[in-house]
Amino acid sequence: MKLFLTMNSPIGNLTIVSSRERIIGLEFGEKAENEEIKKTEKDALLMEARGQLLEYFDGKRKVFQLPIFLKGTEFRLKVWNELLHIPYGETRSYQEIAAAIGNKNAVRAVGQANKANPMPIIIPCHRVIGKNNQLIGYAGKQIDKKAILLELEKTSLFMMV
Repeated sequence: MKLFLTMNSPIGNLTIVSSRERIIGLEFGEKAENEEIKKTEKDALLMEARGQLLEYFDGKRKVFQLPIFLKGTEFRLKVWNELLHIPYGETRSYQEIAAAIGNKNAVRAVGQANKANPMPIIIPCHRVIGKNNQLIGYAGKQIDKKAILLELEKTSLFMMV
């Protein structure tokens, strides 16, 4: 059975989804219960994920330490794994990600993998920008959220120095 928890954040409501002791999704907005997925406020893993997200938004967490399960094509899994290597407060271009996974011509495919990321923020697709430092393509046209997340990381780094 899948469980979910909805939380408030500086970029709006977020819904964290788990299944079998693993986080399987983080979605913008709220989710409705049905026979396959139940809302809870008592699941330890979901509460831990919410706590780590709150620490991230407070500028106190740079890396998430959660058991996650990713389901996708081999290509998407490569891209998502590479995103996990982008340091907090830094960005990479789609072109740089394509080169890092060994397929420099797959820039558009990297963009599509980014768009399909099941766990934005936890898997930091917001740190991927256009080659001219343009904020493009984030979670279904939510560039404002990308800008907020990048500014949060920039501000947090400045405060830590």
